[in-house]
Amino acid sequence: MKPAPFDYVVPRTVREAVDALGDTGRKAQVLAGGQSLILEMHLQRIRPELVVDINCIPELGHLSVADSTLRVGALVRHAVFESPGAVAGPLGALLARAVVNIAHPPIRSRGTMAGSFAWAHPASEWCAIGVALDAVVELRGPDGTREVAAADYFQGPYRTARRPQELITAVRLPLLGEDTGVSFVEHRRTHFTFAQVAVAAALTVRDGVIGEARIGLVNSADRPVRARAAEQALIGAEADAPPAGHRLPEDHPFARAGRIAATEDAAPVAEPYADVEYKRQAVAVLVARTLREAAADQRARGAAHQGDHR
Repeated sequence: MKPAPFDYVVPRTVREAVDALGDTGRKAQVLAGGQSLILEMHLQRIRPELVVDINCIPELGHLSVADSTLRVGALVRHAVFESPGAVAGPLGALLARAVVNIAHPPIRSRGTMAGSFAWAHPASEWCAIGVALDAVVELRGPDGTREVAAADYFQGPYRTARRPQELITAVRLPLLGEDTGVSFVEHRRTHFTFAQVAVAAALTVRDGVIGEARIGLVNSADRPVRARAAEQALIGAEADAPPAGHRLPEDHPFARAGRIAATEDAAPVAEPYADVEYKRQAVAVLVARTLREAAADQRARGAAHQGDHR
């Protein structure tokens, strides 16, 4: 199939893009990477009257750090984060571990984090990380700029707080301290499918005790989920290396957090090849596994830091 007819504009500034979105009164779509939009247009599941191509707006292509915050411009491509050196510290490591799960290299070379936030697919890796880390979405519209916390931004499958006349200009993520360990684990049927379940975790450990936990669940509800009940269960638990072996003891804090995430935080939706009970079990297993890896990452960072000061 081919897309339905549409008008096409290429603004050179954010203001021009916002004017195009706000002045037409027509159904408009923003084109950045287009990795989801173009397919939906070809299938005619989306029939915009106007496509606003923002790829010629230089100010949207910047990645910057200020005030302990990473600002990801709307045109920063997925592939930028494949190198842990692109962003310093644990946050860069988390983004690097997550990004390789996003589709394939050609798609990562064009798709964007802001585009993932705009699309709001429940299986989006970036959206779950954004919710877990309290990301902020910057929006520019006819009335100026506003900011929306990720927890308030996602409202359901493909539904967000962004207004039709607004453009996402950036996503902001807090940097993570060196006493934080991170991990990202994804489960999917094949390399060519969306995640059935995935988990992002960041554990802040001081003197061997978990002081803060952040857990994001991918495709475990109709929107990205922060597993707050599981996080709370981890506070004050010891983060020592668990016993050797593939399975954690049932009474281990990570195993317990996995069960809590599956039963209290997740609200999975059945899909082909994965009914609700299957997905709950996957959440429990992946949360425990991700926490185990995050704790190991934190211990490795601590050992490296001590080595730097010998």
